[in-house]
Amino acid sequence: MMPILATQRARDRQTGIGMIEVLIAVLIVSIGFLGMAALQAKALSTNNSAMARSMATVASYSILDAMRTDLTSAEAGAYGSISAPTTVIANACPVAGGSLASVQLNQWCTQLGDTLGATASTKGTIACSITAQCTITITFNDSRSGTEGASVGSSAQQVVTRAGL
Repeated sequence: MMPILATQRARDRQTGIGMIEVLIAVLIVSIGFLGMAALQAKALSTNNSAMARSMATVASYSILDAMRTDLTSAEAGAYGSISAPTTVIANACPVAGGSLASVQLNQWCTQLGDTLGATASTKGTIACSITAQCTITITFNDSRSGTEGASVGSSAQQVVTRAGL
């Protein structure tokens, strides 16, 4: 009968879980959830940054297509030349004048402001050579990338597109 009583006592001591075991399990799960939340936040900021770069690329193709529709003025330097590039600033767009070039530059400037932020740091520059080879440079603030102050990136981003008309 002795062995049964010893086994019963040992089993009575091991029933249930201790409070410390529960607290350790909760701590481990909490750390895992915090890691997942940080990963999700980083993924969202990187996705926003990629979208901004994509919108800058779309805007550069937009002005190139507009210049192709007004090829005579583009070749004459109405949109900008190597010696005198045209720069638009999103918070101070040029007035849409009587020429098609001025209207398209105004619309392009407005598009840059709408998609990348209407600030002084959002700029678009057009420089075309005599052979109608154009370089479109779009500079914008990409602070939504979450890399401000980090060594891997900067909040000032630049997208450069080179194409022929």
